[in-house]
Amino acid sequence: MATTSAAFWADADRHLVRYAGPADFTREIIARAEGSFVFTEDGRRILDFTSGQMSAILGHSHPEIVAAVRRQAATLDHLFSGMLSRPVVDLARRLAETLPAPLEKALLLTTGAESNEAAIRMAKLVTGKHEIVSFARSWHGMTQAAAGATYSAGRKGYGPAAPGNLALPAPNRYRPDFTDADGRLDWRRQLDFGFDLIDAQSVGSLAACIVEPILSSGGIIEPPPGYFAALLEKCRERGMLLILDEAQTGLCRTGTWYAFERDGVVPDILTLSKTLGAGLPLAAVLTSAEIEQEAHERGFLFFTTHVSDPLPAAVGNVVLDVLIRDRLDECAQHLGGLLRRGLEQIAHRHEVAGDIRGRGLLAGLELVVDRETKRSSDELGARVTRRCLELGLHMNIVQLPGMGGVFRIAPPLTASEDEISLGLSILDEAIGDAVKTR
Repeated sequence: MATTSAAFWADADRHLVRYAGPADFTREIIARAEGSFVFTEDGRRILDFTSGQMSAILGHSHPEIVAAVRRQAATLDHLFSGMLSRPVVDLARRLAETLPAPLEKALLLTTGAESNEAAIRMAKLVTGKHEIVSFARSWHGMTQAAAGATYSAGRKGYGPAAPGNLALPAPNRYRPDFTDADGRLDWRRQLDFGFDLIDAQSVGSLAACIVEPILSSGGIIEPPPGYFAALLEKCRERGMLLILDEAQTGLCRTGTWYAFERDGVVPDILTLSKTLGAGLPLAAVLTSAEIEQEAHERGFLFFTTHVSDPLPAAVGNVVLDVLIRDRLDECAQHLGGLLRRGLEQIAHRHEVAGDIRGRGLLAGLELVVDRETKRSSDELGARVTRRCLELGLHMNIVQLPGMGGVFRIAPPLTASEDEISLGLSILDEAIGDAVKTR
């Protein structure tokens, strides 16, 4: 029997562990979700501009996903981890078909942290080394190796991290630390400097570099064209593997199937999660036959409870069906263009809109209180976020030291033009209201 709203929150406050740092739970009781919207118990409709946790790329309760879950749960949901089923092998083959050579071997897991954990573990085993490089604004997960490679949050208070984690400066074009004569980011000089520091700190055991093609939790920071080719060269010079974490950028969100396609590079190991399960727990590690063979010969072990589970694999196959059939890479390009143009119009009307960045349907809007100095205000971002929710739009804001509040905007790839316009209209109104109350 349902309790009152007051009793619900009393139970939540009394019994739930808070896991989002200083942030509190959104004070809405969500009863159901459909398409681009979530619905509260009291009947409010909220446009979801984050696709859940940046995962529901086909929207909420997509009918084909619902049908796949019902069908698979009724026939084969879970197995002993050493057994295989057709959905698992089919998904591994089909993922390989979407990728360039030599990426053809897949390990199917549950979360992004788990896939990054497996990738780092594999890289250490294959190279025989242990040092891991990642961006200083990175987020790769909350398990040990993934958390060790995460720098945007969650490092303080937990004791020593795993040894051998080294940070590389993130190439932020809006807030450049190395500049050329025109004041623009000199990313080559920054990258050289970063690896000079890494070489100075390394004990001679550099195993891999793990990075996101677009740093999402870092504030939608997109390294410039040419950066990843240069980064791959740095890795090759040191005998390191390059791991790309496409948890949020993979599977059409940026307008191409994979964000790394823009740069003409192929990683040694690719990790997928979030978008692969379209909101359900499914992740993957993909690598070459050569790396997989070396790992196997050295006894690679990642035997977990839900590795190669048939139920999420069946969902992953349906996700691929819909992405291919509905050409959602092209949809992301088209809708991403509408989104960017709308954000540019908002920036024209509101001086607090400092920068727009991202690609396809992964966009960032950084708020500042002064465009000239780029001075930030956590309080302004919080006000806009609250007002958006009051008006029926859920937004996620990243607030990190040295940056303004950055809205991460990631609507479903199945969103309509009208839904994109509605979200932009609410955001425009919310910014205007928040500025008036300063």
